[in-house]
Amino acid sequence: MITEVMLWSSIAIIVMAGCYNSTLFALSRRRVKHARGPRAERLYVFLLACLNEEKVLAESLARITALPAGNFLALVIDDASDDRTADIARAADPQRVRLLQRQLPNARKGKGAALNAGIRHLRQSGVLDDYHPRDVIVCVVDADGRLDPHVVQAVDPYFDDPRTGATQIGVRMYNRNKGLLARLQDMEFVIYGDIFQSARRYIGSVGMGGNGQFMRLSALDTLCGYDGSGPWSDSLTEDLDLGVRLIARGWTNQHCTTAAVSQQAVLDVRRLVRQRSRWFQGHLQSAGLVPLILREVPTRAAVDLLYHLSSPVLILLTSLMPLSFLVATGGTVIGSVEAGRLLFSPMWIIGPYVLSFTAAYAYGWVYSRRERNLGLARAVLLSHVFVLYGYIWFAAGWWGLWRMLTGKQTWLKTART
Repeated sequence: MITEVMLWSSIAIIVMAGCYNSTLFALSRRRVKHARGPRAERLYVFLLACLNEEKVLAESLARITALPAGNFLALVIDDASDDRTADIARAADPQRVRLLQRQLPNARKGKGAALNAGIRHLRQSGVLDDYHPRDVIVCVVDADGRLDPHVVQAVDPYFDDPRTGATQIGVRMYNRNKGLLARLQDMEFVIYGDIFQSARRYIGSVGMGGNGQFMRLSALDTLCGYDGSGPWSDSLTEDLDLGVRLIARGWTNQHCTTAAVSQQAVLDVRRLVRQRSRWFQGHLQSAGLVPLILREVPTRAAVDLLYHLSSPVLILLTSLMPLSFLVATGGTVIGSVEAGRLLFSPMWIIGPYVLSFTAAYAYGWVYSRRERNLGLARAVLLSHVFVLYGYIWFAAGWWGLWRMLTGKQTWLKTART
């Protein structure tokens, strides 16, 4: 009886998720019209929070300093690294790159704390004095992030609308040709951006990612606490937290599909699960945002955000489906053998396939439009593997839950190669 309840509950969750995903897929195909306002001369500030990033930082800074843009600068926030991170920042273009070195015991308290320190440093240095906060655009870039050359030109029109508080660009894996695991991560981010984020533009619930997020400084100022704390929280998913709080303050979050930041895919399964367990734990922590959403966010966006924040619970429940299906199937087979006949129904194969792989065709079509050299047939085949790749979230979810229950809040930093 318990097994049947688990099985049908899991099926119900999958059907609900399928309906939700289909709705977002339909919305994501619509075109966006930009609201135009007076064009202003803006300053773009790129923040790179770094902890032992000597393997990837030089290339990222080279891409930023080569951007064909007018007013911009990069601030490397060295969070008490014990490698050559600071030396690499000093060796970069001194006209464009500045360095802030944080020292222990005040350093290594999470990405949010490092970013807050960066904003305070920029204000104290006077570099922002000649600009109104509405005309300063702050971009968070991971140390391994490689921005498209046209990124400023692609993002800038979104901020012509004075209601725009933030704009998230797409995320790709620059080493996506380094094996199946890297390719699947690239597909994951393309699908999330081209379907889910694109659809949320019409719902009003676009989220911020930890890499390639552009934010108006005046919008960030509305998130600063009375105690002088900065806009970023100490959550393990400070980007998710910030995006929700911007919406609650009445700002509009946008998603730009014409530019991307490329980052390094994780090439080891264990390290990938470790990374995702941190994201999962951060989503669990974000349950504290529910009262704010219910109180301050418009209904349509609130419903979507609440569904999104419930995803950890749904993942944990869905992870029980494979086990319950095997138990239920085994019980049916044993019962039929004891009855003297072996019953086999094609629905044992068709049913699970329809539930699990129907979305693969939409995913494959979307990805093939980004990777033209892959072809539609290969992309659809790859998307079937992508569905199985999603099981990684089951392992990451239970690990993240265990860390939370045992009070472990340390930052599981992704190692670079």
